[in-house]
Parts: sequence; structure tokens; C-alpha cells
Amino acid sequence: MLHPVRVLLLLAVAWAAALIPTMPARAQTEVDLALVIAVDISYSMDTDEQELQREGFAEAFRSPLVHDVIRHGMLGRIGVTYMEWAGSAEQKVIIPWTVLDNSESLMAFAARIASTPLRRAQRTSVSGAIDAAARLFESSGVDANRKVIDVSGDGVNNQGRPAPQARDEAVARGITINGLPIMLKKPGSLDDPDLDIYFRDCVIGGQGAFMVPAREKAQFQQAIKTKIILEVSGVLPPKGSLIRPAQDDATRRPDCLAGEARWRDRFGN
Repeated sequence: MLHPVRVLLLLAVAWAAALIPTMPARAQTEVDLALVIAVDISYSMDTDEQELQREGFAEAFRSPLVHDVIRHGMLGRIGVTYMEWAGSAEQKVIIPWTVLDNSESLMAFAARIASTPLRRAQRTSVSGAIDAAARLFESSGVDANRKVIDVSGDGVNNQGRPAPQARDEAVARGITINGLPIMLKKPGSLDDPDLDIYFRDCVIGGQGAFMVPAREKAQFQQAIKTKIILEVSGVLPPKGSLIRPAQDDATRRPDCLAGEARWRDRFGN
């Protein structure tokens, strides 16, 4: 029997294939999706987590399923950039905007991700990551049907303005923010034990927004691949799996300023 996530991925491919246009592709600057991949490199991310995160995204773009979903889009191409982030002044574009429209370009993009040296930086500014990612769309050079920021991280905002403010401004500009909360280890004193709930209420937003928590190393690569396929296809994920839509009901509500408070309590600034 196929794994439920595998079934979901196959359904996404079939859904995208059904939308193949009969008209020729439009201008080369037009893409189905403009995607900013924003990955956490703060000191809370240990080397194992960083390697898993980097290889997970590289493997996703090597995946034949991802290739198929892109090819079967309305235009058959997407624009992607890969950015690392940590504190409010620490955002760096590692791979600039690249149009992916065939297996060769996808494999080359994956190779660039895999060859990126690991580095770490201080603090965690989810709001800074969202603000920087939103600005990148202005220089993308593509005309996208959808704009998505893919935020992965293992901690809550503790520097810069509140994450919901950055989220709300990006959403008001027509940008969707999806999340990959990384929950592979026991939370530290500055972390939130309910990081998935924090991402749900304080980080993700926009049309069709969702998150895919990564709670085990064994599922990490699959979580990233699932997330990329859903983002490219535009298929809304169902409830009841590791995928959590933004509209998912919940009784628990996080304090979206808890990270800032914990930092002030410990360091005084």
C-alpha cells in the first residue's frame, strides 16, 4: 500500500497534468510561481540540522516528481531563489533568481544548493527573513502567477519587529508564506516547545498557506519534497496528515512575542 504522503504527491502531479494548456507558453519572463526559499542558519541550528535542511532542498529539486509538477504547470517553469537568514541584519542570497524549466536546470539548481558551504550566524529574526524575502520579488525579473515565501527554521523570532507584522504586510502584497518548523531536538531555553503552533499563528499566511512540521530526521527530506510539490502545484493540502493548513482549528494559541520576551529576560536587550 502506498504511503499517504506518496499518494498525495501523485495526486498533485495528476492534478497539474490536467491543467496543461493548449496555448503556447507566453513570454519567457512569465512563470507559474516565484518562490523564495528562506532557510534558517542561526546558531540554534546545529550542523546535523543544517546538513539535513540543505540536502533536503537539494534532493527535492532532484526529484522526478518535482520535475513533473513543474513541467505540467500552465507555463511549465518557475522562478526560484535561495536565501539564508538568521538575525535582523543577516539575510544573504546564496542562489539568485533562476528560472527552472527542464531537468537540466533543476539538477543544476540542486547541485548549487548541495555545494553551498555551511555557515551560522547570531540571533533569529523571522520578521527580517520575511521582509528580506518579500523585497526579493521586486528584483526577480519574472512575472509570476503566484508568489510564495518558503520559511524553514527551528526557533521563534527574538530580534527585529514582531513576525506577524512582517507576515501581514507580505500577505497584503499578495504573497503567500508557508512554513517548515524544524522540531528535531528538545527545545532550548530560548525556544518554543510548540514551534508548529507558533508557525501556524505567527508566521504563515496568505492564500492557501500551510506548514509541514519536520519532527523526525527520517521524515525531513520527505517533508521538504512534499512542501515544494504542493507549492509548485498550488494544490491545497488536506487535513489529517503531517501537513497542516493555515486554517486548521486549534485550541492552543501562542504568544507571538514570547521569543523576544525570553531573550530580554535572559540578556536584557
